[in-house]
Amino acid sequence: MKREIMIRKMIDHTPSIIGNNRLNHYSVLLPLIEKEDGLHILFEVRSFQMRRQPGEICFPGGKVDKQDRIPQDAAIREAKEELGITDKEITDVFPFDYMLSPFGMMVNTYVGFLDCTLNRIVPNPSEVEEVFTVPLAFFKNNPPKIHHVNFEIKPEEGFPFDLITNGKDYQWQMRKIEEYFYMYEGRVIWGLTAKILYAFIEFIE
Repeated sequence: MKREIMIRKMIDHTPSIIGNNRLNHYSVLLPLIEKEDGLHILFEVRSFQMRRQPGEICFPGGKVDKQDRIPQDAAIREAKEELGITDKEITDVFPFDYMLSPFGMMVNTYVGFLDCTLNRIVPNPSEVEEVFTVPLAFFKNNPPKIHHVNFEIKPEEGFPFDLITNGKDYQWQMRKIEEYFYMYEGRVIWGLTAKILYAFIEFIE
């Protein structure tokens, strides 16, 4: 390959995450709703019929499909399907940050307003057990409890230790991740939802 061709390729390249095409892409919406005492954040409780994480607290969202023009479309589409609301009832949607999970997921996050009352929301029973809101002020005044999870690296059988320095004595780096826990009126918000929430609260503060 000639130098000129390489330079042209680099000029035309848009930086991305290495391995991006092997990630599962998801989008979630952090929904804000105005109530008499100020802004609240709306949460869903996942249906107990769900195969994955039944009964856990989450934001509306799901996998980005081919039909979605951009990841934001997936967040809005899923919110409409899960909450039984219309396009007109989801307004002022803004991209927030994205996060990579250690399980091969890239999650695009968005913040938007629900221009409807809580009574207007009709959760899809196949996906959502119930919805509830928490005052935004609660999270500002009550930081999460933080615990850690350690990941052990265990090479698969047949791993070519002979190809790496120190072979079987190679010092693998232990991976430690933080898990955030918010407790509100007997409910526990944790996992990916709590991480997104924590980042959002830090941002607005």
